[in-house]
Amino acid sequence: MQPPKLNAIHHVALIVSDYPRSKAFYTEVLGLTILAENYRAARSSWKLDLQLPDGSQLELFSFPAAPARPSQPEAQGLRHLAFAVTDLDHWVSYLQSNAVEVEAIRVDEFTGKRFTFFPDPDGLPLELYEH
Repeated sequence: MQPPKLNAIHHVALIVSDYPRSKAFYTEVLGLTILAENYRAARSSWKLDLQLPDGSQLELFSFPAAPARPSQPEAQGLRHLAFAVTDLDHWVSYLQSNAVEVEAIRVDEFTGKRFTFFPDPDGLPLELYEH
């Protein structure tokens, strides 16, 4: 029996260390739209649902005393989150104007497409992939 088809990635969930800082970064710097914001008193946790223009979503969670996740050297698990963009140079300039450190632009050896990485407030590697 063949598996049924997956349609798309609906959302990616991130646990953040500083909820107000990450909320500002993802909404004000990256421009994601807030769909819902809820405080869950039983968990002492915020849950923020954000949406990208294509309908995909990012969920931000805050939990008290959540352990840090190793990122460097690369650890098993989620490696990075990549966003498709049409003008990589404009994004790099924009991020740098918002005091975000951006790595040098590289070219994917297999696709010939340009990409770069930058960290979110918790050091999670985010990628911009020119499409």
